Amino acid sequence: MKIAVVREQAAGERRVAATPETVKKFIALGATLAVEAGAGATASFADADYAAAGATISDRAATLSGAAIVLGVQGPDPAALTGVAPGAWVVAGLNPFGERARVDAYAAAGLEALAMEFMPRITRAQSMDILSSQSNLAGYKAVLDAAAEYGRAFPMMMTAAGTVSAARVFVMGVGVAGLQAIATARRLGAQVSATDVRSATKEQIQSLGAKPIFVENVAGIEGEGSGGYAGEMSPEYQAAQAELVSAHIARQDIVITTALIPGRAAPRLVSDAQLASMRPGSVVVDLAVEQGGNVEGAVAGEVVERHGVRIVGHRNVAGRLPADASALFSRNLYNFLSTFWDKEQARPVLDAEIGDAVRLTRDGKVVNARLLS
Repeated sequence: MKIAVVREQAAGERRVAATPETVKKFIALGATLAVEAGAGATASFADADYAAAGATISDRAATLSGAAIVLGVQGPDPAALTGVAPGAWVVAGLNPFGERARVDAYAAAGLEALAMEFMPRITRAQSMDILSSQSNLAGYKAVLDAAAEYGRAFPMMMTAAGTVSAARVFVMGVGVAGLQAIATARRLGAQVSATDVRSATKEQIQSLGAKPIFVENVAGIEGEGSGGYAGEMSPEYQAAQAELVSAHIARQDIVITTALIPGRAAPRLVSDAQLASMRPGSVVVDLAVEQGGNVEGAVAGEVVERHGVRIVGHRNVAGRLPADASALFSRNLYNFLSTFWDKEQARPVLDAEIGDAVRLTRDGKVVNARLLS
């Protein structure tokens, strides 16, 4: 079986879907690896390293010719996948809700598109979960981005010239990215608080040494959506949370927002009025900016200023750490395909639980229930 690794075409994308490490592992399974020249250059992986691992390095046409599986970070343009084997798998982050036309094009081309972000959040699939691996890095990078924009130090410092107060960091949304943001801000010496609509996260916040900020008097609302994601809150909870957050956010130096609901626009967490209550020089980092943003006034791909507050809206935050992001992403892909590798057929054979969850197209049709509904 030939597996092709293509160079990413999306603007600003520096990650790559396979590293020399995972190339070697795929070859050990019995696969043949073809890597497009320069595919790993922006993530600091040289063509020579791929060749040393056993891959064939060539141009895009030769790389794709006869490939039964195409690996990507972001979904490749279906029109650029000419020459692949009939029914070839496209395994990547495909943004199915945001790029539905591309999904339809995969179906029309007879490709079987497998969306890695649809990986079910079950125990045996944890090592295959690109959302978790990339969110972990995004949470870390968000704190570094905040520190770079913040005009003061993070830790408390006692000097002969006086004391520097510790920065106050507030993390909104305590998933994988939020937990890593808490841990990173704590390591830098900040005073950290955090909130989430899921009451079960309170202990996680406390375990990292941060202060939980939660609505306590609205009964029966736990905020648990399907698959471990946050769900949407009732109007009563939203009003109580807005009041609590407004009082707290005015005293913060840095706010990091991470809240996402799959398939929907990001929930609005920070209003313009709340931004205006923060002191000049404060920083807000919106990790959900590409899905509409948690912060009013955030602009995808830009750092803007409102009321003296800097709002950081970098795109593809994990991709700004391309070497580590690629290493983790590529291991997710390898763990996925190797788990289902059938030695007799010399190819992966998916089961129903995971296969039906990630498969978007098959036999010329869109087949995923989440897209059809």
